[in-house]
Amino acid sequence: MQKGLIFDLDGTLVDSLTGIAKSLNYALRETGLPEHSLESVREFIGNGARILITRASPKDADEALLDRVENAFKSNYDATWPSGTFPYEGINEMLETLHSKGIPLTVLSNKPHPFTSTIVAQVFPQIDFKVVLGQLPGIPHKPDPSGALEIANLMGLLPQECTVIGDSTMDIETARNAGMQAIAVTWGYHDRDKLLAAGARQLMDDPAALLAFLA
Repeated sequence: MQKGLIFDLDGTLVDSLTGIAKSLNYALRETGLPEHSLESVREFIGNGARILITRASPKDADEALLDRVENAFKSNYDATWPSGTFPYEGINEMLETLHSKGIPLTVLSNKPHPFTSTIVAQVFPQIDFKVVLGQLPGIPHKPDPSGALEIANLMGLLPQECTVIGDSTMDIETARNAGMQAIAVTWGYHDRDKLLAAGARQLMDDPAALLAFLA
């Protein structure tokens, strides 16, 4: 029986690519910068809003321009994310089953904390996540282990009693850095070969397989 599960959000629990891409391209248009395809945006996601903006902007963009793009992105995303954010098929059933078994469920995301907590509350109102933690001042982004270790501490668990579940190489690195187990899922934003190259030992191709493994 698993003692504590730490789920990534974007690309793991929810498909948010369309919503992020729409708001990103809106912000780029508003600041006179070129837009990007959905596939390109997919490659930008995972390290928080600022790095998303930096990757999408010209290499010579200064901090003032990046600030403008980021502010426009966050303002638009705050209003439009519900129309472009959905749980992956089978995720609700998986979470409900794990919850019914008394397995502590948590979320750790590089998305800004206000977005993270709002999305989790509105998309999964039936699930009692013990901890939901997004990007906050003083807690470095994944793959720094600080957020994962903070969640373990709040649950009263040792790091080795926790499993990080995510779709990116960064989630695998986070688990390694925190001394936790890792499970990579292949339905998100990083391809299987990248996950394997990052050292993934457990790969799950759909939520049903993940549930069977965990339960």
